[in-house]
Amino acid sequence: MKIRFFWITGILVAVFLLVGIAYAAEITIRLGSAFEPTHILCQAAEKFKALVEKRSNGAIEVQLFLGGAMGSEEECTEAVSIGALEMQVGGGLPIKTFAPQYYFFDSPYVMRDWNHFQRVWAGPLGEKAREELIKKGNTMYLGVVYRGVRHLTANKPIYTPDDLKGVKLRLPQLPTWVKVWEAIGASTVPIALTELFTALQTGVADASEGDVTQILSFRLYEVQKYLMLTGHLVQTGGLTINKPFFDKLKKEYQDIIVQAGKEATDWASETIVTKEEDLIKELEAKGMQIIEPNAQAFRDKAKSAVEELFKAEWPVTTWEELLSY
Repeated sequence: MKIRFFWITGILVAVFLLVGIAYAAEITIRLGSAFEPTHILCQAAEKFKALVEKRSNGAIEVQLFLGGAMGSEEECTEAVSIGALEMQVGGGLPIKTFAPQYYFFDSPYVMRDWNHFQRVWAGPLGEKAREELIKKGNTMYLGVVYRGVRHLTANKPIYTPDDLKGVKLRLPQLPTWVKVWEAIGASTVPIALTELFTALQTGVADASEGDVTQILSFRLYEVQKYLMLTGHLVQTGGLTINKPFFDKLKKEYQDIIVQAGKEATDWASETIVTKEEDLIKELEAKGMQIIEPNAQAFRDKAKSAVEELFKAEWPVTTWEELLSY
């Protein structure tokens, strides 16, 4: 009996080993993000992982490194460009870094709404921006995620630009954003996303601005009392991949990745489109007071800075042409 037991056990071990080898991943994709795991961008990454692994029957493994595990958004952007990281899901930093003349896609008071953004992104300007990203940054977009419009948060109510006087507004480390907000009248404090909560908690910054998914996922309701519905930026994010890495994959795997990227980002965008108002209500339920400011007053103050940016930073088009889409 003992001999038979060990014989059967040996066969089972061999079978499990063979099964493990059969289903071992051929390709490993590391996907990083500076955003918190509950953010819609990271939810899109989870969706992408599930689709790719299922459709490849485990031949492609997607490893997620969320919440800054692979560094800041700047570090992830650079890592994807040089091939040290295969993929990233993040904001518009790849455009700012490798196609800065098209950075109007991710700047305040430029796009009217999500539908307007989609028309421009799908047109010649979006196509040229994506070509520039591949040429200069080895970075290919698999899809764009609508994250909602960005709003202000603070520990005092802000109704007009005059109410920003003396308020230290946290911004991403983006000079074009700084120019616009300084034109509006803010005292800006450029701070990395991974340091956002601590900066507000310690008083390094008094206020912030961001989409509702960012405000929720970074728990800003714990350190900010008011949410001002300024709607100053149609915020998107991107699921990107290192182009040389992608080009080396066999066609079957490329097709799986491209389709999964589109489905995951479309799903995430639709999620925010249908739930954006509910997310604002959730912030209110968590204690934030919702303020309806004079949004047009902010837009009017920003106009001269935006027009100047198109002349100096984004000469590939004009604001007038972009608004015609």
